[in-house]
Amino acid sequence: MKIGNIIIKNNLILAPMAGVTDVGMRRLAVLSGADFAVCEMVSAKALYYHNEKTKQLLNTCPEEKIKVAQIFGNDPEIMAWACQSEALQKFDIIDINMGCPAPKIVNNGEGSALLTNLPLAKKIIEACVKATTKPITVKFRKGMNEHAVVAVEFAKMCEQAGASAITIHGRTREQYYSGQVDYDCIKAVKNAVHIPVIGNGDVVDEASYQRMKDCGVDAVMIGRGALGNPCIFAKLLGKPTMSTWECVQQHVLEMLKYYDKEFVLREMRKHFLWYLKGVKGVNAIKTKIVTMNDLDEVMHTMKKILQEDKNG
Repeated sequence: MKIGNIIIKNNLILAPMAGVTDVGMRRLAVLSGADFAVCEMVSAKALYYHNEKTKQLLNTCPEEKIKVAQIFGNDPEIMAWACQSEALQKFDIIDINMGCPAPKIVNNGEGSALLTNLPLAKKIIEACVKATTKPITVKFRKGMNEHAVVAVEFAKMCEQAGASAITIHGRTREQYYSGQVDYDCIKAVKNAVHIPVIGNGDVVDEASYQRMKDCGVDAVMIGRGALGNPCIFAKLLGKPTMSTWECVQQHVLEMLKYYDKEFVLREMRKHFLWYLKGVKGVNAIKTKIVTMNDLDEVMHTMKKILQEDKNG
């Protein structure tokens, strides 16, 4: 698959997840076989106003050979400005989020809200395409709800507006992450356009990966299936994987290259809990871990638990 002039070999991608896909997690994903890992979405308006916390979300590591940022917003001019901004110059691809279901985003007329305003969505894509020579891609959902399914129409609009590729999450905004992914919808989107289509939703193992590939998509994007398991890509490619403890260790060490210990501890707490998923008899330890204030102590505890667990 090619996105613009960028060749994608394994056709596997780590999805952008707000507050989750930090530089440490993305590094593990690409080391295990993901072609690229998308940074967590950032506000174009926040970049416009030079918000430093927003810029910190855009830290990347040398192992990310293909760097991809995701931006969101509802103002074509500010979105175009963001594409030209210094903060995004190091990125190879810029993705536009038109699928986030979070109330705060939707109530601002951003993310999934744009599924109800195709003319504005088209203006945003066109403005971004015009503003940069980098490939512009778009991630969106099936529709706002089952009574307002617009995926095929939206996909065609993205192609007409100049998008180099699209990602379809086969759920409505109303579903959030519940219920089943609509594979028929994903197939319909793939058959409706000529640009690459990336399928997203419910890929957690070899069986679900194959089911998504059977939709005919050009690549598969994995989100929640990588929580606590960022090396899932290696498993899907039939390659050796790191142990869970090795993942934890690598994740933390990478984060410490960019942030202080206090920040890393705070940001890693949710990851620690995901890494412990499936480990028996650790519920009491989980409570302890999220209240510990010393990163070294947490790492010592994680090491002991995971090295004693047959799956860790």
